[in-house]
Parts: sequence; structure tokens; C-alpha cells
Amino acid sequence: MSLNARLQASLDSRRKRNILRRLPDPTTVGPNSTGSDFYTNDYLSLASSKSYHERLLKKLQSSHAVAGSGGSRLLVNSTAHATLEARLATFFQAPAALLFNSGFDANVGFFACIPGEHDFVLYDEAIHASVYDGMRASRARDSLYSFKHNSVESLDRRLSDLMRSNPRILDGTCSVFIAVESLYSMDGDFAPLLDIVQLLETSLPHGNGHLIVDEAHATGIYGPEGRGLVAMLGLEKKVTARLHTFGKALACTGAVLLTSPLIYSYLLNYARPLIYTTALNHACITAIDTSLDILTDGTATQLSTHLLNLFDTFLTKLAPFIKKLPPDVIHLPQNILVPSARASPIIPVMTSKARPLSAYLNERGFLTRPIVWPTVPKGADRVRICLHAGNTVEEIDSLVGALLAWAQTQMQPRARGLIADAKL
Repeated sequence: MSLNARLQASLDSRRKRNILRRLPDPTTVGPNSTGSDFYTNDYLSLASSKSYHERLLKKLQSSHAVAGSGGSRLLVNSTAHATLEARLATFFQAPAALLFNSGFDANVGFFACIPGEHDFVLYDEAIHASVYDGMRASRARDSLYSFKHNSVESLDRRLSDLMRSNPRILDGTCSVFIAVESLYSMDGDFAPLLDIVQLLETSLPHGNGHLIVDEAHATGIYGPEGRGLVAMLGLEKKVTARLHTFGKALACTGAVLLTSPLIYSYLLNYARPLIYTTALNHACITAIDTSLDILTDGTATQLSTHLLNLFDTFLTKLAPFIKKLPPDVIHLPQNILVPSARASPIIPVMTSKARPLSAYLNERGFLTRPIVWPTVPKGADRVRICLHAGNTVEEIDSLVGALLAWAQTQMQPRARGLIADAKL
């Protein structure tokens, strides 16, 4: 089969299964859209903030360097890049901070070169694709083991099995890396970081257990000054590496890996996504610096407080009707519904009809996206609702009303009365 024929056959197969990916219409997204944003990762609404824009433009106008970066960091290490890394290390209270062009690059770079041939990597089954790609390129690629999502018990069993069959783990002569996300982008739930740290300290007293936490979706929202879940729990010294990205709540691009000076130096020498690419341009560096100003002056704290209050509003409005709806029409994951659930900007509305529901909401001005297999497991389709500091309580009320109205259209006539009198 020719190259073109093979590629076309694969795309045709996806089209027939209704899973062919396409770019969204550019006139219906971002600044060109007229609806309410419930789909982007701009959690603090900085991308549309006039105040943020003014701050950024002022910094750019006074900057001596705006365009380009000159090349790889190992070729041209500008004062702006080095100064920002130093500021990031101080802000996040980390020994060292290393800039990457994206969170994807940072994860691939770390996991491809830090775990060694005799090491082991245990990863949450819901971990980001970038970690998968890094692990599979590493020298530990034959020693990768998943554990059930957010299950400390499953992690404990995996670790115990490995310790029984690999005495080097017990005597501390090889390392075990644990890969998790603090806030998961598909389910809106949180890793049990305290329990994982306790397990590692108890099971691996030689200190050869290394927790790696991806804070991409928690950055700017949680912890003191938006420093993330690790900082909120006081675990900075218990975590080997933390990843913070700037392309979500902070409305920029790029990422920083917070780790030890030794790992920093090792990555400079071996992390291919860092070595063989042009560094972030100076405009990006200035934008990140501007976002840090917003974190440190308290503005982000005010925004995140409103953002997380919207979670409570959404849940208060929708939860009373969830039990009245058939699960295949709409349901919320249990981790969202439990009274002790931490507020999250990400709410997965589970449904077997994600595409029709998203289309219905979009037509009514609530911009959403369906998330279906293969991005999520089969049978776990959902419309992912992303809340933003720029959303209003009135928008939340209207969104919940639209969700219930659509649910009514999917139910048998006798059952529709169960939610017909919804008072929002």
C-alpha cells in the first residue's frame, strides 16, 4: 500500500468511527467568539484581561529585548532568561528552576533522560501523554508500571510487588519514580499527594523513591500566591521535581521544571527537547514575568477565589437533579459529588452523547467541547466544563439550565417531569 493510501485509510477509519480530529472553526473560538467560554484552559481569564494586557504592553515597551531569543539556551543564555529562572526558583521556593518551551517538552525531557536502566517508573494510569512519550524513550522503558488512577492502594501493591522481586530497591541502589498530576485535566480530580509521600517515606526509607508532580492545571489557582498543590500542602522538599506550565491559568506559553541543582545540570546535558530547540523568545519571557507579578501582588488570589466559588455555585445548582437523570444522559463523577471534594475549575459532565450535548450548548452560546475516545477511555465520553474567573454567577445559572433542558429532550416523556420544575 502506498504512503498516501495508507494514511488516507487510517483517516477514513477514524471518520467512520466518528473520532476524526479536526481543528475548530477559528471564528467560533477565542477573541472572535461571542459566547461564554466554558472550554479553554484560561482559568483566571488573564488572556482576556485588559489589566493584564496593559501590564504586559508596558513591560514590552520598556524591554531592551522583545523579538527572538537567539537560539538554544546552551548557545545564547540571555540575561532575561537567566533572571526569570532565578525569580521562578525564588517564587516557588525551589533549589533550581529550568525553563522549557512547553510542559510537553519538559515531561519528555525529564522522563526520557533521568530514570536509568535499572530504575523503575510507576505512573498513574491517567497521566498525561507527554509523560508516556518520555518514559517510552527512557532507559527504564522496560520497567514501566501503571497503577489505578488516584489509588494509593494500587500504588502500594505495585511497589510491594517490585520490592519483593528487586532487592536493589530495598537496599536503595536503584530508584523508583512516581509520576502523577496534582490536578487531572480530564476528571478535575486531585492526586492524594500527602498519602503518596507517606507511602514512599515508609516503604523506601533510603530515599530512593522520587515523586514527580505535574502541576500544569493547578498553577496560579491553588496554594499560596498560586504556587500549586505541592506548596499548599507544604511538600516542596518531599518532591523531586515539579512541573509548572504558563499556558493555562497564566495566559502565556512555556514551562518550568523545579528540581535540584544536580538534576538541573543533568537536564542541561541530556534533555534533548531542551538542548536541540530554540529557546522561548523574549516576548514570552516578558509575558511570564508579567504573570508572576499578578501572582505576587494578590490579583491572582482574588481571581482564583471567585473561580473556585463558581464550582460551588455550579454544583449547588445541578447536583439536586443529577440523581433524577439517567446516567447515560448526564451524570457527574463521584469525586465531584462527595461533600469533601475540593473545588476544581474542571467539571466533566459525563454523557453517552457528548457531541450532541456540546453542539446543543454551543448553539445557545455556551462554548464547550466534547471529549471522546481515544482522548479518554471508551465509555467515558464527556463534555468538559472549564470554569473561569471571568464567568459570572448568571452564566453558571444559564449553563445549568441549558444542561437540564437538553437532558429533558433525551428522556422519555414520563421522566421529563422530574426536572421540568427546576428552579435556578
